[in-house]
Amino acid sequence: MATIKERFKAKADELSAEIKDILKEHGNKKIGEVMLSQIYQGMRGITGLVSETSLLDAREGIRFRGFSIPELQKKLPKAANGNEPLPEGLFYLMLIGELPTENDVNDITNAWQRRSHVPNHVFDAIEALPKSSHPMTQFVAAIMALQTESIFVRKYSEGLNKKDYWEAVYDDAMNLIARLPRVAAYIYRRKYKDEKHIQPDGLLDWSGNFAHMLGFEDDSFKELMRLYMTIHADHEGGNVSAHTTHLVGSALSDPYLSLAAGMNGLAGPLHGLANQEVIKWIYEMRDELGVELPTKAQIERYVKKTLKEGKVVPGYGHAVLRKTDPRFSAQMEFGKKHMPNDPLVNTVWRVYEVVPEILKSLGKVKNPWPNVDAHSGALLVHYGLVEYEFYTVLFGVSRSLGVLANLCWDRALGLPIERPKSVTTALVKKWIEGKEKKL
Repeated sequence: MATIKERFKAKADELSAEIKDILKEHGNKKIGEVMLSQIYQGMRGITGLVSETSLLDAREGIRFRGFSIPELQKKLPKAANGNEPLPEGLFYLMLIGELPTENDVNDITNAWQRRSHVPNHVFDAIEALPKSSHPMTQFVAAIMALQTESIFVRKYSEGLNKKDYWEAVYDDAMNLIARLPRVAAYIYRRKYKDEKHIQPDGLLDWSGNFAHMLGFEDDSFKELMRLYMTIHADHEGGNVSAHTTHLVGSALSDPYLSLAAGMNGLAGPLHGLANQEVIKWIYEMRDELGVELPTKAQIERYVKKTLKEGKVVPGYGHAVLRKTDPRFSAQMEFGKKHMPNDPLVNTVWRVYEVVPEILKSLGKVKNPWPNVDAHSGALLVHYGLVEYEFYTVLFGVSRSLGVLANLCWDRALGLPIERPKSVTTALVKKWIEGKEKKL
């Protein structure tokens, strides 16, 4: 029976040949036009990347290899006595392009357990930083410290054949994913739990072991981690963390360097850091109103006050989506099942009932609906993970699944270094005046 690595190679060879044929026959066809405004406004809507693992549709939401989140919740294997999909199964799906069997998922769980040892110097690198350092700063430093373990770097320096790049990248990706929960949990226990660290449990799945090392033994929290790690894993290739990982990887930087770069992007308040901004905003609202569960009328007044002050309502809006984020909906269903009476969770639901209509009334908001960040923090607080600065690290552990699966595909398909053309505003002005024929 073929290993997962062998199956990936077979799929990659097949797709590589198909892409070669597509480019031979259709390579000169135009796929769209670029407007000047798009160049200046973040390249929104410009198709310029291939990302095999997922596709984001403005109306349908995210699909992983064609499967929606509700479909994944039904079709992916689950832990014993569990109801949420195992992230190992999603990683297999993103990598191979087929739904995994339980044996496939067990193979990945076992592989990650075997590869999960973190060298002592990585912990030393974390300890060298002040405890006051943001958890994402410590997380990125730890990934960089792990880079000493890169198989790609060693083999490349020995003279690695170009057609074998994918294999070293695959092994680096598997090792890195295996070690990230240990690193993230170490940072959490160091910063917030008096350095009382918890050793891994080799009998648990990837997410269950992560929950254990964080210090949460509640079975429903382990279920939340499985759901969280699945729904945050990928969001096609154009978001900052995914694109950055791909961009840096295109220079043949190894997976450690590439992921560290992507995580620096994730740490920005307009990307992954938004999940901590949501909880902070709700806390501030409750403090100002002096109530634990504000009424819809109170929330409406506070939202209008927030907007009047020139601030945004965190957790609402998305660069692509034009509907309620399916990841928000999945978390809402989890909340209804496990914590229907939690005041903070109910506050999130009431905000959801109020905010979209207010944003719609402004007439200039393209997407008034909640994104994934609007809900995740409230679920974590329910279980006692109240340190919201750490939430982006959780996001980062999950996002590694998608961006590293994509990096394997980038090298297997032999994608080149990314180098788009840039222009100056002076050239743009000449083009507008007709003094330049093209930009």
